[in-house]
This record gives sequence, structure tokens and C-alpha cells, in this order.
Amino acid sequence: MDVILHLGAHLCATTTFQDYMWCNSARLKRDALQVWGPRRTRAGVFWGVLPGAGGRPSADAIRRGVGRIRMNLAQCEAAGTTRLIVSDAAIMGSLRANLRMGDLYCGLGERLARLAPAFDGYKITLALNIRALDAYWAAALSQAITRGAGLPAAGMLARLAANRRGWRDVIEEVACALPDADLIVLPYETFGGRPEAQLEALTGEPAPRTHARGWLNATPRMAELRAWLPPAEAALLPSGNERWQPFSESQAAALREIYADDLMWITGGAGGLARLVDDPDRREAGPVPSQTVVTRGRRDDEEDRRLAGAG
Repeated sequence: MDVILHLGAHLCATTTFQDYMWCNSARLKRDALQVWGPRRTRAGVFWGVLPGAGGRPSADAIRRGVGRIRMNLAQCEAAGTTRLIVSDAAIMGSLRANLRMGDLYCGLGERLARLAPAFDGYKITLALNIRALDAYWAAALSQAITRGAGLPAAGMLARLAANRRGWRDVIEEVACALPDADLIVLPYETFGGRPEAQLEALTGEPAPRTHARGWLNATPRMAELRAWLPPAEAALLPSGNERWQPFSESQAAALREIYADDLMWITGGAGGLARLVDDPDRREAGPVPSQTVVTRGRRDDEEDRRLAGAG
């Protein structure tokens, strides 16, 4: 049985992808593909392995948690499953921790290293979604407002914009924790809102089109944000109902520059650590047809007629 660990990240249409697979689970099972989403991973399967609200788990809790995961894997394999997708962004950490530390999934390598023994002996593919950092942090701050956090202070925005940790650092940590896994990177700008294309990229097989255009946990627009804020803070938001961009132009540009550098590094092979998944619907340019007319420019018949009638 091959195992695909879909790590997320948050705010990359991960919930939409998980719901799409859940709605098509019966069809996928007929293809010997089973999915563990948050409904299962957060209902006890990962207990004791990943840190929870109580802090870092004990060595005994980790040992029992690894055993529980391996038992569930064996049951899947015995049921005839040939491919298992485990999709839960909580494997990477939490948005709250990212905002509190002003960092992008700090400690991710340790989390994955703790989880890795549960999948020993299986062929592992790691799938990571990435997103432009200015949009990622803006969406994270918008989500925080709906959870009672209020508007971020100017100092917090400055710290997020000045932090140089990007997706390259995340990829290097993931690859270090599971060096034998195949790590693939799926940009949100390509696969966001296209769960069927993402599933095809993960499995290499045609994916169902039903339930493929739902959209869950979308980033709230400014009208919704105003409803969550006290009137004094709501008045500080720009007018209109677009997505909120809390960063200044220079701060957003700095974050986009980090993302552009990360994409260039991944496109160039990521030092052999990961590979970028291209848009499956993008058509390759065909050959340029040969030109039989070698005269430069084009004839102007009307001009020729005027010249012929002159004098």
C-alpha cells in the first residue's frame, strides 16, 4: 500500500480538498483508494503522536500512538486498499501558533520526525501546498479576526513582513524529517479550488468531477470582518468588500519577493529535495508553422491601386 501524506498547508483550499474526497469516498474506495481526513485523524488516530493542547506528549504516549497508527494502516491494507491519502493540515501545526510566533510552521521538522516511525515500511509521498506569503498571512489574520483576535498591531505586521522564513525553509525541514519520501509541491495559485486536479496530481489517475466546485472555509471578505469587529475597529478597515490586505505596498512586495525566490528554487529542482507539480490543464506550445512567404511586411493592395492610377 502506498501512503500519500497531504500536509496542507492551511489556507490553501485544504478543507475544500478534504470535503471533495469525503463526498466522493464511495467512488474512491471502488478504486482501492481510501482517505483519512480530519474526521478520522482528529478522532483518535493521531493522539499521543502530535502535540496537543496539553503540550509535548510523553515517550510512552508517542509509542502507543505510533502503534495505533500502524494498526489502522494494517487494517486498511488488509481491506484491499492500495493507496491511502492522509490529509490533515494539523500535521504541520496551527495558524494560531504561526501568528503567535510570527513564523511559518516553526518546529515542523520535529513534528514530522515524531510521526515518521508510524509509516516505516510504506512508500511515502509527501504533498505540500504553498501560497504567496502576502496572501497567506493576510488570510491568516482575517481568520484570526473571526476568532476574536481583533486587528493586528503595526508591529506585528512589520515582524511578519520582515521574517525571511519562506516555503523553502519549510520544504527543507520536511525533507530532513522524512528523507526517503517523495516530496511534491502544489501551488495554491494552480490548484486552489480545483480539488479534482489536485487528486489527479497525487494519484496519477482520473478523478471524479462530482462535488468538485464546492468552496469551504473561504477567507472572509471585509464586510464579514466588520461584523466581527467592534465599531471603532471596523471603521479602520478600508471601504468595499474585497479581501483584506493589511500590509503596506512595500511589506506585501517583500513577502512576494520571498515567494518568488522560493518558486524559482523549487522550479530549479529544489536541490533534489522536492519537485513542483505543473498545471495538468496547461497545454504545451505547438511547433511554429514554417513560413513560405519571405517578403517582409504585407502588401497594401489599395496603395498599389492608387499608385497604378497616378498620372
